[in-house]
Amino acid sequence: MTDVLIPSSPAEAVELFGNGDGTTVIGGGTTIVPELTHGRLDPGRVLLLARAGLDRVSADGDTVTIGATASIESLLDLGVDALAACARNVADVEIRGQGTVGGNLCVAGTRETPRGDLQGCLLALGAQVRSAGAGGERTDPLEDFLADRTGRLVLDVSFERPAASAYAALEYPHTHEYTVLAVSGARTASGETRLAATGVAGPGSRLPSAEAKTSDPEAAGAAAVADVTFADDALASAWYREQTLPVLVRRVLTQLQESA
Repeated sequence: MTDVLIPSSPAEAVELFGNGDGTTVIGGGTTIVPELTHGRLDPGRVLLLARAGLDRVSADGDTVTIGATASIESLLDLGVDALAACARNVADVEIRGQGTVGGNLCVAGTRETPRGDLQGCLLALGAQVRSAGAGGERTDPLEDFLADRTGRLVLDVSFERPAASAYAALEYPHTHEYTVLAVSGARTASGETRLAATGVAGPGSRLPSAEAKTSDPEAAGAAAVADVTFADDALASAWYREQTLPVLVRRVLTQLQESA
């Protein structure tokens, strides 16, 4: 028998989550509910976040804060080009309206398809993740959170508005709304350029070797392949992704240069 918990506030959600042991969290349900429906997941304890008050999106000066259960669709109107383009590229309008930002940061890819489209874009934006779990509440750079997210309940994610941002993705008609490979880039007010990719093996990943060569898009694209590993899945081969990543890096850097 499954114990279903429905918190009515962020504080109650944190309390009920505890250290996360044995707890399955459902935000929008776009990835978990199909697992339940097909019997691939049989949790003893479920935490439903729909009424927890974690869906707020706010701006304080240049700092944007997005609640964990804010919908992916809500990102379209924040005035951040790369984030809007990335969100628009996620599945379809029904999934975007139901899927949540926190769920997208926590989801892992499978042998069939990559997932977590927002991870790369938010990495490029230098996002920070506030989460709760064992040891209490903490705020981590997204890169650190993605490397150690087990047993954490996402509360919100925040970032500073970039001076410019860009996004480029590889899409096939047969991929049924999944993103095969994507690159996001952001230029900060101080002139730093950050690049990240999704659709690689594992979660979204920064591209530091490419970032070191951003003044030369051709060289940056070539360098990017050393920053990640690639995997075969139902959508594309690792070889094809490796050939395509430099192209997407060049496109993003070209967009950023044109916006200067």
